[in-house]
Amino acid sequence: MSDSQSFRDGLLASVPTLRAFAVSLSKNADRADDLVQETLVKAWDKQSSFQPGTNLKAWLFTILRNEFYSQMRKRRREVEDSDGAITARLSVHPAQDGSSDLNDFRKALELLPEDQREAIILIGASGFSYEEAAEICGCAVGTIKSRVSRARTRLQDILGITGEGDFGPDPVTAQVTSTIVA
Repeated sequence: MSDSQSFRDGLLASVPTLRAFAVSLSKNADRADDLVQETLVKAWDKQSSFQPGTNLKAWLFTILRNEFYSQMRKRRREVEDSDGAITARLSVHPAQDGSSDLNDFRKALELLPEDQREAIILIGASGFSYEEAAEICGCAVGTIKSRVSRARTRLQDILGITGEGDFGPDPVTAQVTSTIVA
């Protein structure tokens, strides 16, 4: 059996005892599972530093323990806001506006000709380059650029977008959120 195979088998065999130790430290099953997972990832990444023939379980418990204390130190630096004073000063744009805008965009997208819709989805949503999109569609790069340009123009017309000011909150919401933050 290779060293890598025996290391992997040792990791798997240690999971139940690692989890029990993690639960005893964190007092929370979900956090314990995350802690065990992080321990296994770190152990796998650092398996070259493990000395075969030494106690794997002890090495894993040390990693788990160190990870637990690192997380505890991080949590101490987090700001506690039990009365909600800090949270009250934060503001976000209403989620329904984004949802409504997305629905409007989907409807507008459906109104585009198929070739334009395909091109803008490949470039804008899927992240393909113009060259890749042209290859996928079996046409010239210039054709894809033209389709995307026409699709963007048509979407702006359908959605009534005239400039960057049309994105984000409406003027009333912007005024309200800016006075809350200030």
